[in-house]
Amino acid sequence: MVVDDEEDIVNLMSETLEGWGYHPITAMDGEEAFDKFQKNAVDLVITDLKLPKMNGVQLLDKLKNFEDSTEVILFTGYPEISSAIDAMKNGAFDYLVKPVDLDELKLKVERALEKKKMRKSIATLKGLNWAMIISIPVWLALGIVLAYLLRT
Repeated sequence: MVVDDEEDIVNLMSETLEGWGYHPITAMDGEEAFDKFQKNAVDLVITDLKLPKMNGVQLLDKLKNFEDSTEVILFTGYPEISSAIDAMKNGAFDYLVKPVDLDELKLKVERALEKKKMRKSIATLKGLNWAMIISIPVWLALGIVLAYLLRT
C-alpha cells in the first residue's frame, strides 16, 4: 500500500512497485488507508509522515494495533530526528527522506517483505514444534497400550 496526499508521488511509487512485480493499493490520506487496509490483505505500507486527517505515525499505530505483522515504511519531506525516532519506536520498519531514492526504496521493500516472510516461517515452525511436543506422548502412550493389548 502506498499512502500520500500528493497524487504524483502516489502514482510514481505505485507504478514503480508494479514494475517490480508488486500490486500496490493506494490511498490519499490516513483514514482512507486504514479503511482499505481493513478490507485487503496488505503486507507492507509505505506512507508519508504528514497526511491529512491522520498523520503517518497515527496510521502506523492503528495499523499495528489491527495487524501487527504488517511492515510499515514511513517517508517525509520534512526530516527530523525526533520523527524518525518516534516512527521506529512505534514499530516502523524503516524511515526514508523525500525525494525517495528508488534503489533505496527497492532495497527496503525487499527487506521488509523478507522480514515478514521470516516471521511467518518462524510462527509455522513454532506451531510444528508444539504439535510434535504434544503428539509424542500421545503416540508413546498409544504404543504402550497396543503393546500391552497384543501381549495378552
